[in-house]
Amino acid sequence: MNRPADLDALLQPRPPSPLVEAADERFAAHGVRLLLKRDDLVHPELPGNKWRKLAPNLRAAVEAGQDTLVTFGGAYSNHLRATAAAGRLLGLRTVGVVRGDELAGRPLNDSLARCAADGMRLHFVSRSRYRAKADPQVLGPLLDEAGASGAYVVPEGGSNALALAGCAELGHELRGAADVAAVACGTGGTLAGLAAGLAPGQRALGVPVLAGGFLSTEIRSLQTEAYGGTVGDWSLAEDFHHGGYARVPAALEAFAADFESRHGLPVERIYVAKLLWALTALTAAGAFPHGTTLAAVITGRP
Repeated sequence: MNRPADLDALLQPRPPSPLVEAADERFAAHGVRLLLKRDDLVHPELPGNKWRKLAPNLRAAVEAGQDTLVTFGGAYSNHLRATAAAGRLLGLRTVGVVRGDELAGRPLNDSLARCAADGMRLHFVSRSRYRAKADPQVLGPLLDEAGASGAYVVPEGGSNALALAGCAELGHELRGAADVAAVACGTGGTLAGLAAGLAPGQRALGVPVLAGGFLSTEIRSLQTEAYGGTVGDWSLAEDFHHGGYARVPAALEAFAADFESRHGLPVERIYVAKLLWALTALTAAGAFPHGTTLAAVITGRP
């Protein structure tokens, strides 16, 4: 196994990521300045929040002498892909517990095929068992079945107290650069850490990509675990999920393609497109005062 001191060199981190201005009349017409925090460029294989959340957990696993990582996600999970790539880079075994036992035996989609190519063992479970995975009486047998008993467990989306420390660095990089730092949210860990890292007077805005309205509770829980209570000024814009996770209706697809054409930015559809759509719509609705500088965190690549 690689020594802990090798971790940063093997993962080739490159923060801080670039912060570039996006001249866009849809924002300028309302006196709003748009910046793009290009966290998709922070690492060649673990872009954006995936690197920021995984790196502290990878260090902890290596320092604990673990040789296997196990984590969780759906069939299109960017987190599973990032964990599999990290395992390959570090020479660690990886196991991915995938939501949906109906997928077992079917041809793998591109996302899961990439996980498998990077050496991840995929274990498909029913959606009901997946929802109950936080219960120790469910988790223990599930890990045994997956061949991951005793492995280092990375939570779904990579969000835990260690991950928040990594994402707080994102906030530190944006101090003094913007009034509002906005990010798309899956499990809420990136927003929780981002808000903690920003300076007083700055605000973090999260755009959930899943329907359900449950993220506020999750973010408070994560911050309490990491910091002992709620930290930073943050809020959620919950009306921009476009029908739920991985839903990309035609209007969103057209918007993303147009944004790519305007700014030369490859727009990842599941998270980043919904973030940029939300900021455009909120600006048009007058949600940001004249003179506001927005920083949109670009967390991933297509």
